[in-house]
Amino acid sequence: MKRTRVKLKHPVPIGNLLDDVLKSFRRYDDRDLIRAWELWEAVVGAEIAIHTRPAVFKDRLLIVYASSSVWLHQLRFKKKEIIEKLNAALKKDLIDDIRFRIGPVGSSPDSEKNVEQYNDRNT
Repeated sequence: MKRTRVKLKHPVPIGNLLDDVLKSFRRYDDRDLIRAWELWEAVVGAEIAIHTRPAVFKDRLLIVYASSSVWLHQLRFKKKEIIEKLNAALKKDLIDDIRFRIGPVGSSPDSEKNVEQYNDRNT
């Protein structure tokens, strides 16, 4: 199989080329996934956000760390609601499932700003 080379009229920044190449290998835009981290506290509320942190995306699965087994148990009851709220906030159905694990939990320095922006859009 012979590949054809496209001749460009102008120089193109390597970042633009890399974005195109990465998009061809990935199903989702990383910016959409990053938004889940940014919106986490606004979507789940301050009390839950203090004890949780989104950790990893694997396809359409979001793994969330919880601070204790008590929170792990409580979050299982809210799983469906959290998935629905996150997808609504992202304006795309990117998350099909969430798995909760005990792990390190911390807060984002921008979390208050993101909560305000989310609340302004959804009130």
